[in-house]
Amino acid sequence: MDRRSFIKLTAVSGTSAALTACGSPDNELIRFVPDEDIYPGIAIWKPAVCAACAAGCGLTVRVMDADADVVRDGQAGVVRIYAAKKLEGAPEHPVNRGGLCARGQAAIQITYHPDRITRPLRRTGARGSGQYEAVSWDDALAELVGRLDALEQAGRQSALAMVTRARTGHRAALVARFLAGFGAPGAVVHEPLGEEVLRRANALSFGYDQMPTFDLPNARFVLGLGADFLGTWSSPVSQALGYGQMRQGRPGIRGLFVQVEARMSQTGANADRWLPARPGTEGFLALGLAHVLMAEGLRPADAAGRAGALVDGWEAGLADYAPDRVAEMTGIPPGRVEALARELAAMAPAVVVIGGAPLAQTNGLFNALAVNALNALLGSVGTSGGVFFTPRLDLAAAAPGLAGAPSPAPSLERLVRDMLDGGAVPDVLLVDGANPVFSAPAAWRAREAIEAVPYVVSFGSFLDETAAHADLILPDHSFLESWSEAVPEAGSLEAVAGAALPVMLPLYDTRATPDVLLEIGRRLARPLALPWDTFDALLAETFEALPQTGAFDPWSTAQETGYWTGPLPAALAVPASLPAADPVAPTEPAFDGDPEEFRFHFQPYASSTFLDGSLTHLPWLQEMPDPLSSAMWSSWVEINPATAAGLGIGQGDVVEVASAHGTLQTAAMITPGIAPDLLAMPMGQGHTTFTRYATGRGANPMAIVAPLTEPTTGALAWAATRVRIARVGGPDGRLILFGGALREHDEEPRR
Repeated sequence: MDRRSFIKLTAVSGTSAALTACGSPDNELIRFVPDEDIYPGIAIWKPAVCAACAAGCGLTVRVMDADADVVRDGQAGVVRIYAAKKLEGAPEHPVNRGGLCARGQAAIQITYHPDRITRPLRRTGARGSGQYEAVSWDDALAELVGRLDALEQAGRQSALAMVTRARTGHRAALVARFLAGFGAPGAVVHEPLGEEVLRRANALSFGYDQMPTFDLPNARFVLGLGADFLGTWSSPVSQALGYGQMRQGRPGIRGLFVQVEARMSQTGANADRWLPARPGTEGFLALGLAHVLMAEGLRPADAAGRAGALVDGWEAGLADYAPDRVAEMTGIPPGRVEALARELAAMAPAVVVIGGAPLAQTNGLFNALAVNALNALLGSVGTSGGVFFTPRLDLAAAAPGLAGAPSPAPSLERLVRDMLDGGAVPDVLLVDGANPVFSAPAAWRAREAIEAVPYVVSFGSFLDETAAHADLILPDHSFLESWSEAVPEAGSLEAVAGAALPVMLPLYDTRATPDVLLEIGRRLARPLALPWDTFDALLAETFEALPQTGAFDPWSTAQETGYWTGPLPAALAVPASLPAADPVAPTEPAFDGDPEEFRFHFQPYASSTFLDGSLTHLPWLQEMPDPLSSAMWSSWVEINPATAAGLGIGQGDVVEVASAHGTLQTAAMITPGIAPDLLAMPMGQGHTTFTRYATGRGANPMAIVAPLTEPTTGALAWAATRVRIARVGGPDGRLILFGGALREHDEEPRR
């Protein structure tokens, strides 16, 4: 019998008898023999890749000996292990260069969370009841394989569907190859605050279907249009580091930063000037700036090249977008428009950044294309201080076994709509990393659609709103217990590929989802032609194809440092490709809701702590005060002081916010950093099922968001909803500020 299968019953003191409490055998403590040699008190630093968001930051993890509660062969006990104790940014990583945000620091709690799913579960009660029984991995996989074999035997491979969160690395490529090999359509990617619009605009303008990277350290003037690039948007750690260098890293040069947005973000709070603009009009501002540049001879129209040609009226000088006209559209005075344009021209290199709410409008693609054309007019594309596109590794070129994409998948909105309108309903639905029951607009009826699927499988580590509807749960390792990897699409001027060994042994009877997919592929009656036995074999193949840039080969380098970076040969790089496109006419935004009944624009936004709600279960983040409001463990709606006074709403009052699609109740947060006709609300809270720390706390703004989309990409136009607001009662303690809750008769928040 080897050490991995031997269970030794001892007391914590090391005696050979089982430890009992008051002589009760129900409290026996099982101590397992360690699976590795332990050196007490000695810290080890291991590389990893952060999983808190899609930026792909590199980590260095402090690992030390510790007693851990674990599950081995279905039996709970204690074992001495090397355990992760602290996460820090990897000092030399090209994306985060030693930095790490609070969300990354808190990600260690994913591994040690008391509500993690510790073993495979089969549903025993009604869907959504949370009633499950533990099953073995063999039984669980046999059950799923039997379902898939039945589809294949019936010739109904297309009845397998999969919903995932947005990913750009090896895991996403393996999922695509698995689905293609089975004959199923591609995965439905659901990201409530997704960036499909900006990726599409960049593909049309510049040939790169990806997020941009900004050379902020070398910029002299940055104009932000809605993008919270210092807080939550794209690659915030990389961008914050670059911003710091732009402001303080060059003796005698301090870059200027102007932010235009209707609701002040964490980024806007750091600007030299903050300008509110009407929602959805940011593209018109970009055209107004371009008009001034061309009309005053500061830049020739043809300097914008293809990006300008995509905007209707560009070659004629955008005569319809003189500052007076743009002021009527945006609410920004004409003198400000003219001054901004001249500053952009005089303070080269200058760059314009657009993201967030301006792209979450029905005219989001136009807004993005207009900004791309303005950046091209400024000569800021591919030049120092401007906008770049991180070279991307073509995974199928590095690992030919990944070649062969599945048929295109519809958007989640289209899939759900077709299912509920009498179309085909998948027989089997796999869910990996997405929680559409919570994060999709309630008007999409995602929950109703999932309930109609005969068999749902979740790979989640926690019981959230979507996993609670699963018939089978196959829990994933945490990112510290498995191979972690990323192929960042932004944040570095060089190509980056991250891959790191597990930093610790698994605590529970979980398995890495990529390895589970590979095993399922082997177990099928018609096995899939996947050439890797394990996920790390796939990682090794792609890294071994990369060029050597140092003393060691790329795979050895990745295992030592957690990443590879360097120039990509053309054969391994995703090439630029300009799709055919007609000019886009400038388009006004459309909003859901009669403005007479629904007076206010409504803007959900990514929480600085929880992002879209996927991190709400981490108590460190619940406890962290919001950087602008100091609120914690709460949700709220932000309202302008003058607006609040006119409606008789005070700080912390309970208010009802209603759209044409639903209502919610939350606390009022009165703040001057918001336009008078706008209400804004952070995402993240309002979970009905998501561990003890998030369940039943606050309200979910997606419950009242209208189901409007950007027509070209199908992306959710989450900022295109109109609402009304009314006071329900005084402060009741639901708004918790740093220092205490705000209650009735409190005149102001306690700080």
